[in-house]
Amino acid sequence: MDNNVERKMCSFCGVQGRQGLRFAGGLGAMMCEGCVADYHRVFETPAEAVEAARPPWEAMSDADILGQLPRIENTARQVNEFLVEWVELARSRKLSWAEIGKAFGTSRQAAWERFAQRVDGRNDRSEIA
Repeated sequence: MDNNVERKMCSFCGVQGRQGLRFAGGLGAMMCEGCVADYHRVFETPAEAVEAARPPWEAMSDADILGQLPRIENTARQVNEFLVEWVELARSRKLSWAEIGKAFGTSRQAAWERFAQRVDGRNDRSEIA
């Protein structure tokens, strides 16, 4: 698993990780310590918690919405990389493509086609075990 903070970004504010910056999170979504502090303050203050419950896009301009698209894409990319790392972990534990496919609610073939080239570093269809 890649725990290098310099290759991570905050899924909430988009800040790029750097040495000395701490992140919390899991399942691919990361939160920088600044956002953790901000959200803690928000949830501890009833009036701010009500305001925070409103969808943020309601107050956004079209330009603001367009500006968020790259950040959302970067977050999706980070989560996808985390998923690949977990599939790599499953394969390193000798879990079969059939077991991995079942976890996704799909066939072993579909799981293999989606991940094998990145996880196993090969594209040999004879290895679909």
